[in-house]
Amino acid sequence: MRHRTILYTIAVIVCLVQAAAGQQRLLVIGGGDRPPDAVRRFVEWSGGARARLLMITWASAEPEKSFEALKKDFSIVPGISIEHAAMRPLDAARRAAFVEQLRTATAIFFSGGDQNRIMDVLADEELLKLIREKYAQGAPFGGTSAGAAVISDPMMTGEADLKILDGDKVGVRRGLGLMPNVIFDQHFLVRQRHNRLFGLIMKHPEMLGIGIDEDMAVLIEDNRRLNVIGKTYVMFVHSQNGRQPFIVSFLTGGERFDLKKRRKMNLK
Repeated sequence: MRHRTILYTIAVIVCLVQAAAGQQRLLVIGGGDRPPDAVRRFVEWSGGARARLLMITWASAEPEKSFEALKKDFSIVPGISIEHAAMRPLDAARRAAFVEQLRTATAIFFSGGDQNRIMDVLADEELLKLIREKYAQGAPFGGTSAGAAVISDPMMTGEADLKILDGDKVGVRRGLGLMPNVIFDQHFLVRQRHNRLFGLIMKHPEMLGIGIDEDMAVLIEDNRRLNVIGKTYVMFVHSQNGRQPFIVSFLTGGERFDLKKRRKMNLK
């Protein structure tokens, strides 16, 4: 009896520590259509019917239109709350409103558009810190297209010469940095963006490059376990020792990747 009591106490302590630290979870979509299974999982992570999703459309040139499209796709559970984040530029009133929205949200999602617009807003160091803390505390984060690119640090700006392999010709700047040592690229196969990702990884061989095609998504838990959803492919390019040669893998829907060990996971 005493032994069982001790084990129970240890289990409770472990659960409390895990809860305090927060479980990191990401939904990264390569643009195009948002896979329903990925959206469903994100809503479950966020609290289901009790979820409060905050949609940040700063990247979009048409924020209201982007929000309505996101709201339609994510309204899959009765009672779910989907809120439009205060729009840029953030004056004092909008900034205060956004900070409150961020505080009460159970999950955050970034729309497509131009990822530079997001980081222009987050030149505000305090806001950037609050967003990173929200993720660290366990709030699921997601993004599509530009909203996928911004998760990385460095973040691709969109500027590149796709005809050559030269990382110096790939535009980068600071991003959210939610995933350490990972660079996301989007619209990958459709827009033939192989060269810019290869070039950037050649320049930064310590990084893992993940190229996500349109209509494809990856779900990531604890910055390690990655699950691919969709009908085409996600490309992974990396080095085992920080030097060339590189290892290239293509995974499709239902397959998994261990980001820590940088290899396909055995599902058996």
